[in-house]
Amino acid sequence: MPSPSHAVAQAKQALGARLREIRLVAGLTGRDLGDLTGWHSSKVSRIEHGRQTPSDNDISTWCRHCGADDQAGELVASLRTIDEMYVEWRRMQRTGLQRLQQAAVPLYERTTCFRVYEPSLIPGLFQTAEYALALMRAVVAFREIPDDSAQAVEARLQRQKVLESSDRRCVVILEEAALRNRIGDVEVMAGQLGRLLTVALRPNISLGIIPIRDRAMWPTNGFWIFDKERVLVETLSAELTVLQPREVALYAKAFTELADLASYGAAARTLIASAIAALDT
Repeated sequence: MPSPSHAVAQAKQALGARLREIRLVAGLTGRDLGDLTGWHSSKVSRIEHGRQTPSDNDISTWCRHCGADDQAGELVASLRTIDEMYVEWRRMQRTGLQRLQQAAVPLYERTTCFRVYEPSLIPGLFQTAEYALALMRAVVAFREIPDDSAQAVEARLQRQKVLESSDRRCVVILEEAALRNRIGDVEVMAGQLGRLLTVALRPNISLGIIPIRDRAMWPTNGFWIFDKERVLVETLSAELTVLQPREVALYAKAFTELADLASYGAAARTLIASAIAALDT
């Protein structure tokens, strides 16, 4: 998978290429468009080659003078995707982890369907306090940021309350490795796997587990789909936000394929029980 920074650069280039195509279809040169808009022709070139990010107004002006007003809305949506898609973890976490947990609350509260794929961790919505604390302490140590782990855990547990509403649905696909990747000690993992068995019984939650032996799709980062609105992808260095409808649909397609690989019901519970039994070895 390309790095987030590479993905941003590609997105800027793709936006510029679309704007160039609109200009060419309109039969305008870069100088022509510059004269119509009052811009220097070099600005047109920089935008088209992804070296300058246009504003919302730039896109609207471009489309208006090229007779393509009907395309302005989609292009502005693409621009906002670029603006939001790459946020460095260090900037988000510079004051600790609590603020980051709280910032996501509005998104969680307006989401009616969560689709979550995690290859190596139990997702935050299902975490026990002990598991979350062990994980956050590891993050704090690695990133060398202020330690507000206890407060961040409390904020994460508060966020889990969104699943108490029967109007919200949560579909989670885990790799079997997520059950066996030890976060904290044996007791912490036993408690976490036990909670997983419990939450999987809720009527608004669907839990699928992809057995290691059945892995048939290429490796990918974990990702969360919030309704059809956006996708969040967490990497080592950043959080990638995807808003472009075509890209959201691509993640939805990947989620469907991953879901087809998963085991459910009794078969999933057997995999969890096996992971619990393996804690004693």
